[in-house]
Amino acid sequence: MASRSIIRDDLSRYGPDQAAAVSLADARAYCKSLANAQYENFSVLSPLVPEDRRGDFAAVYAFCRWADDLADESGSTERALELLAWWRGELLRMHAGEARHPVFVALADTFARRGLSVEPFGDLISAFELDQTKTRYATWDEVLSYCRYSANPVGRIVLKVLGEKCDDAQLAASDALCTALQLTNHWQDINRDWSERGRIYVPSDMHDIADFERRLAETISQGYSSDREFFGDSRRLVRRLVARTWDVYAHAEPLVPSVSRASQPLLWLFAAGGRSVLRTVERWNCETVLVRPKLSPPRKLLLVARAMVMSRVPSYLPALPGPSEWIVDPEPDPDASLYPKKAPVPDALAEVAEQGA
Repeated sequence: MASRSIIRDDLSRYGPDQAAAVSLADARAYCKSLANAQYENFSVLSPLVPEDRRGDFAAVYAFCRWADDLADESGSTERALELLAWWRGELLRMHAGEARHPVFVALADTFARRGLSVEPFGDLISAFELDQTKTRYATWDEVLSYCRYSANPVGRIVLKVLGEKCDDAQLAASDALCTALQLTNHWQDINRDWSERGRIYVPSDMHDIADFERRLAETISQGYSSDREFFGDSRRLVRRLVARTWDVYAHAEPLVPSVSRASQPLLWLFAAGGRSVLRTVERWNCETVLVRPKLSPPRKLLLVARAMVMSRVPSYLPALPGPSEWIVDPEPDPDASLYPKKAPVPDALAEVAEQGA
């Protein structure tokens, strides 16, 4: 059975030519159907989410799902930017009290009851717009800046929907977790990002691999290293990226203890899942130019089971997974301290943020 596609299945009905608004009940049912359509979205509507917040989570998920499909499934950069501009316009229409699209009808209700703001949703659209025009990153700081738009807003929205205090310390820890999760996804998906989207999120200032892009493309295309040195060099590079990502996860550790007991299992599962993926990348010898390491079904079930126990046993707070103590090829990286290379590069998102303001 083909997975549901916004572009194929829903755009003709709810796209730019839509005229009539839908009822709140129909809008919420639509968002719930989107959230239920993907088996991996356990945390969206799972028992770990308070029952009275599941509709809110479904509406937020539907917003992100639409934006993601508009960005990556539209068929061309021009069409994607056109549809994302329309999506931003629908967000502003909702903010003005004129929601008509089912996602924004549902989201308007969530905004009213949970005190959400437009800014993080606009930032997410900015990240999707940037993906249409920027496919290479010069510096580690540029990648972190991208995460500020593509990942951090999600954590801030989640905290607000859950009714957490959202003080500066909690938001900083949330931003660190979301950035670490996004970085983990980037290093896990080096092969897929290139082969499916032509994107490279690996920053140039984290390596000195000559002719990196050509050799990466050739390695991915043929399924083995382009030359004698590249595979080893790429493993050392990914290991270097992974090590820095563990440092970002460390800054996120205060988040779970800072939230209410009701929210801890869900946020623990977010953090534990990302950390487990990064650990799996390590155990696959950081060979993500050729493979996409992912969690095994038993590992996923174990993480979910621990989170479920947390929801039932107030005193239970399991430790978060850490770096692997066993790596297939524990080759040292003598040059790790040299990266990222220091080179002043302006914020790559400044222009996009200004345009979206």
